[in-house]
Amino acid sequence: MAPVALIGPVGWPELIIIFFIILIVFGPRKLPEVAEAMGKSIQKFKKAARDAREDVDSSLKDAKKEEQQKRIDQTEKDENAE
Repeated sequence: MAPVALIGPVGWPELIIIFFIILIVFGPRKLPEVAEAMGKSIQKFKKAARDAREDVDSSLKDAKKEEQQKRIDQTEKDENAE
């Protein structure tokens, strides 16, 4: 049995409904503040995701360098043993 997705693709009609719900809940005066806060939150999330990706890439690069150095050291050790 395949898992059921609770949220499908969001199109224009769904976005309009969401906008009107937010407008009703927060009111027209608070809407710019809410939009600004959401924009800043999204920006912070993207920055955190980018930083995490860079950290992972850096760690992988370091691990590859260490592995290559181990191979070089092992090859030199084997050549010196002969």
